Amino acid sequence: MRSEPRRVCLLTGAGGTLGTAFCRRYSSTYDIAAVYRSRLPNVPTQHDRMFDPLSPDRALPENDASVFAVQADLCDDNSVRRTVEIVLARYDRIDLVVNAAADMQLASLLDSPTICDLASRQFAVNVTAPLRLATVVAEMYWSAHELENRRERRNIVNITSVSAIQVFPHCGQAIYSASKAAFLLLSCHMSAEFASLGIRVNAIAPTAFPRLVSTDAVLDAIEQLDRGSDSGKTLVLDAAAE
Repeated sequence: MRSEPRRVCLLTGAGGTLGTAFCRRYSSTYDIAAVYRSRLPNVPTQHDRMFDPLSPDRALPENDASVFAVQADLCDDNSVRRTVEIVLARYDRIDLVVNAAADMQLASLLDSPTICDLASRQFAVNVTAPLRLATVVAEMYWSAHELENRRERRNIVNITSVSAIQVFPHCGQAIYSASKAAFLLLSCHMSAEFASLGIRVNAIAPTAFPRLVSTDAVLDAIEQLDRGSDSGKTLVLDAAAE
């Protein structure tokens, strides 16, 4: 038996590359509420259970490493509130929120007749949705536990992009970059305002992974920020850091 409870991580984008890698690497370290919209993370979840056919009642350690999958539309306020309620009902607390969900659709500003629709969608997913989730967690749990939040070093890690601080022209990234830049600046404001609740907020700005920077490097950065005491910090991960 564990001497103390594991930290509870509410992870968005759990079905994506980073989310799946996080679940696989940390399922035995954190209690992970893996939030996904349409693609279930390719990891053991509460819907799967391994057993020994020769001893069906024997507890297997593999079952302790499953994640708690929650399907949700983070662009819908009711869905977000339901998600937070479900996570709190299961774990009684939330120590870490990792906002890894993202919408990236490349399009030229001049050649796409639907560019404004793409912009609305990407800003909704990349900026408004993580803000909504953070404020709902604050409202439903963190606001009543300031001293505990500080003691437990509770925090938010926002996954933005190196595209938020560097311009890559003629790649169709204008809207994506703008949304990630907004998310990066929002993270700075969140750090200042969530501090009153004892909540730290940091951001990670990786270049393309796993093509230019390894997914493991991004995971290391998340763990570093969670285990540390920094707030208002942005970790930039580029190819030179490898």
